[in-house]
Amino acid sequence: MSSVAELQSGKGHKHENFPVASILIAPKHRPPVMAFYHFVRAADDVADSATAAPDEKLALLEQMRASLVGESDAVPEGVKLREILKERALSSVHALDLLEAFRRDCTKLRYRDWDDLIDYCRYSAMPVGRFVLDAHGESPDLWPANDALCAALQVINHLQDCAKDYRELNRVYIPELLLAGIGVEALGKNKANPALTSVIAGLARLNAELLETSRPFARCIKDGRLALEVDLIQTLADDLNTTLMSRDPFSQPVHHSKMDVAALFLKRFPSFALMRLRRPK
Repeated sequence: MSSVAELQSGKGHKHENFPVASILIAPKHRPPVMAFYHFVRAADDVADSATAAPDEKLALLEQMRASLVGESDAVPEGVKLREILKERALSSVHALDLLEAFRRDCTKLRYRDWDDLIDYCRYSAMPVGRFVLDAHGESPDLWPANDALCAALQVINHLQDCAKDYRELNRVYIPELLLAGIGVEALGKNKANPALTSVIAGLARLNAELLETSRPFARCIKDGRLALEVDLIQTLADDLNTTLMSRDPFSQPVHHSKMDVAALFLKRFPSFALMRLRRPK
């Protein structure tokens, strides 16, 4: 059986679609956030391996769980996160929730409807933001707004990569009910047909409702640096989601370049600064 280390993609936090532990995060909060990221990245690479069998992936994810909770020292990423969680008095529940999502990725290749997809996001996306909030000492009262934003980010990623996920992993996150009459094989084409383009645009419009729910999120965060990162992520998500309403992710660009991110940040920053000045103390 392969090891967790052997299945790593080499992808780092700078390669993600949205900012992860960017320079906006205060140095004192970076160690737990980065330890969490490295653990999650390792687990994600295991679940997304194109060479390992499902049973092998599940066994490796179990090694990661055991290392996280202190039953084993087999996986360095699990040991490192376990130690820093103990040092900072933080819970392992968010990392354990993410492992549930990765277990599903090993065996569940289709999602029935929107509710089924959001239930997956409950484990694959929402725990990430919840952990970051906990690491910053923010209130759990922010979880609903966090959950909406994290789920929206996950849906955007699924729509951006729907062709790639199907071709490489036979994994389809677009709900089956919406593909009825189109056929999953349409995801293997170089260009989305009009019906599939309409489905993707419809999901983006539905996703816009999540982004409306998360819109007050940054304003409610006490830590100014974290608030700025969340505000930037919301801005990037709004822009990408709007793009997905009118572009074909199979044949047209639906990802941000570094220049795009910088331009959106500079455009948004004055409004963010004004929002923070007006924020009640």
